[in-house]
Amino acid sequence: MRTWMIERKQELLAIALILIFTAPLFILGGNSHIRIHDNLDSNMTWYRVLLDSGNYLAKTGSNIPQMLDGVAPRDAFDSQFVGIVWLYAIFPTPLAFAVSQLITRIFAFIGMRLWLRDYIIKDPSKKYITLFVAVAFALTPFWPSGMLSTLGMPLALWAFLNIRKGKRSIWNWLILTLLPFYSSLILGFCFLLFLVACIWVYDIVKKRGWNWRFFGSIAYMSAIYCVVNYRFISQMFFQTNEPDSRSAFNLPNNSFLGSIRLTFKNFTIGHTHDQPLATYVILPVILLAFIVMLVKKDWRAQKPFLWLLALNFSLSIWYAFWWWGAWNPIKEQISIMRSFNFSRFHFLQPFIFYGLFALALVYFASRGGWWKKLAIIGLVLQIGVVFAGNSEILYRVAGTPSIDQFYARNQFQDIKAYIGKPQKDYRVASIGIHPSISQENGFYTLDGYVNSYPLSYKEKFREIIAKELDKSPLLKDYYDGWGNRVYIFSAELGKNYLFDKNSTKHIKHLELDTKAFKEMGGEYIFSAVPIDNASENNLHLEKTFEDEQSAWKIYLYKVGDLNAG
Repeated sequence: MRTWMIERKQELLAIALILIFTAPLFILGGNSHIRIHDNLDSNMTWYRVLLDSGNYLAKTGSNIPQMLDGVAPRDAFDSQFVGIVWLYAIFPTPLAFAVSQLITRIFAFIGMRLWLRDYIIKDPSKKYITLFVAVAFALTPFWPSGMLSTLGMPLALWAFLNIRKGKRSIWNWLILTLLPFYSSLILGFCFLLFLVACIWVYDIVKKRGWNWRFFGSIAYMSAIYCVVNYRFISQMFFQTNEPDSRSAFNLPNNSFLGSIRLTFKNFTIGHTHDQPLATYVILPVILLAFIVMLVKKDWRAQKPFLWLLALNFSLSIWYAFWWWGAWNPIKEQISIMRSFNFSRFHFLQPFIFYGLFALALVYFASRGGWWKKLAIIGLVLQIGVVFAGNSEILYRVAGTPSIDQFYARNQFQDIKAYIGKPQKDYRVASIGIHPSISQENGFYTLDGYVNSYPLSYKEKFREIIAKELDKSPLLKDYYDGWGNRVYIFSAELGKNYLFDKNSTKHIKHLELDTKAFKEMGGEYIFSAVPIDNASENNLHLEKTFEDEQSAWKIYLYKVGDLNAG
């Protein structure tokens, strides 16, 4: 009875930690501080633009009129079957983000706990390790728009392994059915499905038998993903009318030594989209456990630990060497190897790291004495690490704008009112701030951040910024070799799009082809900094806009007549 009470208290503490972690998003709402990169600057705006465009349910091959002068393909964005967009249809942007975070972290906790309990940690006396490792995993930073793409992997793997063992439960199939609606195939689960398929092949070779039920579960989830992601599949394989921007991606050219360095960087630090926060506690604990196993010569009894360690390090090797220049002759011949990022097997690493962490903690706890105390200290420290990585702490300390400060709705409504025309009747672009801000506020833009769009538009837009690109090899390579950010670049600003109202920066020598800008329908430029030589670019400063709620000071420039200047 006493053991039962202790376990219930531990479970309540675990749930409380998750609720405390996510509480700032609900309490602060639009005043909360969250990730900007690949979030506020893109995905969160895309959802709103999709919903407001009238093309949310449009047929394949349609475009979104508000972005890139109406050439942004509808199929470059999530389909109508992806659950996160539903949240943005129901709730205001800050609340939709908060609800998504809570959903993701709860199911990450459930999945990791189930996987550890049933397949990794067999000792029932170590339930507390299973429980709080699951909490730490659930609180790791993840790419918000990925939903359960990485944090849902333990739950899916648990269901697959249950089916593999012949366990019959509706829950297994329900998990495989629903996860595709709240995760990404190309940014996570295609790599897990490949891993599970490898397990199926291993069983065939090892056991010389065909587990068709297990194979069927893999095929079943893959089929659902194909339905959910039908727009991406249609665009990738069936819409070949004209080349898209991905066809012009530069091939990587990392050296052999550079790839080795990237291997260790990835293994120790992780990737921005799937950081396990393993550097300070998890990795030292794992490596110490590995050393002790070798010294005590009991490593043969720790095969799951060794296999997972080898797998995780090999994923870092694969990630790093995907960018090795020696691949390029092959990539030049196989277009999908150029347009699809096969390095992303690293999305598997976070849950494997936490599986290793749990095994290492159990190994120490089983030795008793101060080893057990070390295991408890390691567990507490890692929970401290993930709490320190809370977005409200991380981004507030960094001084980045809150959601409301970033989108600056009142300020941009003032700009809209000043221009005084229907937003669909003119086009704008931004300098020194992300175009997502104007898009969120209903403006129709020539610029934007889009993962795939017609190559012809990339070349046409390039005429506007050609002289600025020539001044900066970094920006030239960034736009020509990648180009998903179709921005008005300035060599003086570089790759900085967050010049807030406290900035003292001026652009002194801007060289834009405003004739090309005007011919594309551009009328206004929203600049976060003053352009000292505006008149030389046929730009006229109309008005400066400030707002207490906004992070920006916006200089509204209007392009003059084509025969001016």
